[in-house]
Amino acid sequence: MENIDLESVKSFVDTLWVIDCAILVFIMQAGFMCMETGLSRHKNSINVALKNAADFGLSVVVFWIFGFGLMFGSSWNGIIGTDLFFFKTENAEYMTYFVFQAMFVATAATIVSGAVAERMKFNGYLIITVIATGLIYPVVGHWSWSSSYLNNIDATRQLLAVTGQVKTTGWLTDIGFVDFAGSTIVHSVGGWIALAAVLILGPRIGKYSDSNKGKFTGSSFPLAVLGTLILWFGWFGFNGGSNGAMDETVPLILINTFLAASFGLLTGLGISFAFFKKPDPYYVILGPLAGLVAITAGCNSMTSVTSIFVGIIGAVISIFVNEILNKFEIDDVVGAIPVHLAAGVWGTLAVGLFSDLELLGTGLSRLEQIEVQFIGVISIGAFAFFGSYILLKVLNYFYPLRVSPLHEELGLNIAEHNATSVEHDLIKILEKQSDSGDLTVRGPQDPFTSGGVIGLYYNKLMSKLENSETEKNKWRERISNEVNLAVKVQENFLPKRNLENYPVHGINIAAREVSGDFFSFYPHNESVYFIIADVAGKGIHAGMVMAKASTLFEIMSRDKVDPDEMMFHMNNDLFLTKTGGMFVTCILGEYNINTDEIRWVNGGHQPAVIRDEKGNYQKFESKSPPMGVISQKNKSVYSTNKMKLNGHRFYAFTDGLSESETEQGEEIGIEGSIDIIEKNFNLDAKKQLSDITKKVIKASGDNNLSDDLTLISIGK
Repeated sequence: MENIDLESVKSFVDTLWVIDCAILVFIMQAGFMCMETGLSRHKNSINVALKNAADFGLSVVVFWIFGFGLMFGSSWNGIIGTDLFFFKTENAEYMTYFVFQAMFVATAATIVSGAVAERMKFNGYLIITVIATGLIYPVVGHWSWSSSYLNNIDATRQLLAVTGQVKTTGWLTDIGFVDFAGSTIVHSVGGWIALAAVLILGPRIGKYSDSNKGKFTGSSFPLAVLGTLILWFGWFGFNGGSNGAMDETVPLILINTFLAASFGLLTGLGISFAFFKKPDPYYVILGPLAGLVAITAGCNSMTSVTSIFVGIIGAVISIFVNEILNKFEIDDVVGAIPVHLAAGVWGTLAVGLFSDLELLGTGLSRLEQIEVQFIGVISIGAFAFFGSYILLKVLNYFYPLRVSPLHEELGLNIAEHNATSVEHDLIKILEKQSDSGDLTVRGPQDPFTSGGVIGLYYNKLMSKLENSETEKNKWRERISNEVNLAVKVQENFLPKRNLENYPVHGINIAAREVSGDFFSFYPHNESVYFIIADVAGKGIHAGMVMAKASTLFEIMSRDKVDPDEMMFHMNNDLFLTKTGGMFVTCILGEYNINTDEIRWVNGGHQPAVIRDEKGNYQKFESKSPPMGVISQKNKSVYSTNKMKLNGHRFYAFTDGLSESETEQGEEIGIEGSIDIIEKNFNLDAKKQLSDITKKVIKASGDNNLSDDLTLISIGK
């Protein structure tokens, strides 16, 4: 049996382990996509998904060209790398290292995507990706991680490093800063860039309106939870692969990762139960992700108990920071800043607080390690935030990063990608139908999509509504025909005789098709009987009561019945009809042409008014009850008024005049009615009545009367 080279086997196993972990980290990209898409509104889901795909490819290319060199090249004063641009090697281990690190840089870029979702231009986001992966991330990565590659690159490089001709470590490494798998270098850097971007962009339209109260509903919480679980799964590669080898440390890394996430989830559940009495889906997402981010920096140097504590505190900090952001109206769609920035800072500081100092191997005391971790967090945070903020602020000045309000309201799926969906098509159909009222419009239907199923049942509903509307239209047409017939019948009740030889005039304007007001004149040779009446209510019912009252007036006028007796009999007859509480107010009387004498009875009606030749008006209030209220036993209850006009003019009107409004919205009233009569007074009494009604209708604003309007004048 040939001798087995154990060193070669170990190298092979280590390489295979890192490759497997790189694949797991790659899967995290799908997790980010699912989570961000689920927490974004449906109209932006395609845009979010495409950004997650685009930033991955772009970040790898940028990292290969110059990002890897800036991060892992020969160090210039511990600040930036100076070689290894357009990375190439024939060594399998170094190839594997590049692939693994490329997954990390893609993760840092993707963190920004969720925070700026729903209002940032696609091209603007690609520019941010270049800034993050080509400058910000590689520089801070060089400060802390450059030695992980340079110390192992090849024998020649190692020799040069030993002699001091090549510097292999960044300045943070030199002082003992530790961030094992990137709580700060990857996650908080992405969070700092995200914070700078959202401050420049501002919140989404309507996000913090009074009606919305800071909440937008994502397209799919189940999809967001699926993304969280995928990220959780991929995190084992994220942390486990950072070890660079399959050794006895890996199980500790994995169990610490697992426990921190699990207790982070329970913390999110506990907080949501404490505040909302039920599990809040958003907190359930924030909790485990915050735990994962927090443990990433020290997962190789902490005990299991410590990792639990780190995960719990990370979740609490993340949820607290999320509420702070909402209070200050800083709009982070997916909680990237609370999870990656806040929990990342905490996890990095926790390394100094709780890690096993022997496992860290920095040679620093506990207090010194805490101090160094603090310096690292502050320096990396300052560079990442202020560097990205300044660059993005300048960029935004020349090339606005935010989409227009119209495009934001429309949704970035359409505005940025001309992408439609069944749901979008259905919404457009509903908008079209809402504007047109056309029930024949049908939506898209597809039994294999949720929107299509809604469209299917919507079309069935619209078919039934259309059929129902057809039947309603038939009934409407029938009712309309009957109403028109009623109007024609009612018109026949108005005076048709030639009264040119009598100084009496009247006008009636219905508020609806059928009027509850009416007037009538019945002439004899020497005199003319008159009536103006107002039936309580409007419409068909009032019109029927009016028809009966008009008929009774016609019959008794023919027999020359006195006004008080006429009202007595009309009252008792109308009372017997039991009209459902309706009653009739009226002024009924007789005018003698020869004697110029007028006598009348006012049964609960507006006051009659008489104008003298000097323009003075005398009001005659009602002294008798309306007709149809109670049965009367004798006619004495109806008081008759009598006087000679002597050239004066008698007016009577319904409350359609006195209760109408001026152009200023004030009720005319009795005095206002008298005033408008006077302003339109002339010798042509017929034209006077016409002018008065026209002015009242015009003052109503929409040319619609609120009540029937009737007006009569008597006198020479």
